[in-house]
Amino acid sequence: MGTGIVSILFHSFSTLYPSHQAALHILSLAFFLLNILIFSVILLITALRYFLYPATWDLMLRHPVQSLFLGTLPMGFSTIVNMFCLVYVPKWGGASVQIAWAMWWVDVVVSVACCFGLPFQMMTKHQNRHETMTAAWLLPIVAPIVAAASGAVVASVLPNPQHALWTIITSYVLWGMGIPLACVVIVIYFHRLAVHKLPPQEVIVSVFLPIGPLGQGAYGIMALGNMSLKVFPETQALHQAAGEMLFVFGFIVALILWGFGLVWLFFALASISRSKFPFNMGWWGFTFPTGVFAMATLTLGQELPSAFFRILGTAFGTSVILLWLLVAIGTVSNIYHGSLFEAPCLRDVERACAMATGKERQAV
Repeated sequence: MGTGIVSILFHSFSTLYPSHQAALHILSLAFFLLNILIFSVILLITALRYFLYPATWDLMLRHPVQSLFLGTLPMGFSTIVNMFCLVYVPKWGGASVQIAWAMWWVDVVVSVACCFGLPFQMMTKHQNRHETMTAAWLLPIVAPIVAAASGAVVASVLPNPQHALWTIITSYVLWGMGIPLACVVIVIYFHRLAVHKLPPQEVIVSVFLPIGPLGQGAYGIMALGNMSLKVFPETQALHQAAGEMLFVFGFIVALILWGFGLVWLFFALASISRSKFPFNMGWWGFTFPTGVFAMATLTLGQELPSAFFRILGTAFGTSVILLWLLVAIGTVSNIYHGSLFEAPCLRDVERACAMATGKERQAV
């Protein structure tokens, strides 16, 4: 997700700053290919793990935190779908359009499955406490919001207006699945922070996660409004002014969500400024939420148009790229020293086995 949003940011910069378009385009492609490599390797390793050790699948699903990260799978895939539509579909045309559309539908199915299944799993299988809650609860819920924003990108390359309309309508439904539920979780999370104070240092980075649905929701509703402005008149759907209404409505809602995201950005920065926290995989939580917030800011600047939002979005985007470099260096270093990856569900099993072994020794 973090690498994918960096590739999308470079692509956006290449359109905003034509004088540096060639260099920015190359960087965008480089990060896109790196994203495909990382996604493919991690997906293969994960699939092999659950295929070779099937019992770990059930252990993972029952873990109240680790299971939530399944939502990152469709979100990471969405960044690949977006870049494929932005870069390769215009070049290749033909069957590449249908491939992009098929990829998006796969992403939609997995996103909906995560959004429906994992929260219900929390209600029925997990042992949760309010004081230990983290913003990771948002991960499966954000997946359909990301798919909705991706739907606007896919609709922009579909030659058949009717197919584009189906994609847009589906994307609005996906947006409606995710944003209200994400706001519900954000309210609960705010209450948790107010009553039980900041999370432990190990998971303090999770305070950035609420920025994700707000930033992506803002970008997605603007992108869908932009496509509605074009597609609704072509298909004569609803009223002749429906596209214009959705466009204006999308901008207003995006501005409100952006303002709400600004509040959480302040909370996040203030929280980490008070904490010293060790490097772990959670540091990747810096990149995607702030990256989509930067995309929302850039899009606001394009739609108005506004130099203020464009410059601010560029500053946010540049910060995300620098954060990616910092986190990537830390990740490579910790992988080399073998101190990064762990499976919380297996760690809990190891503890249980150790306790059982200790009791047996005491009995003897």
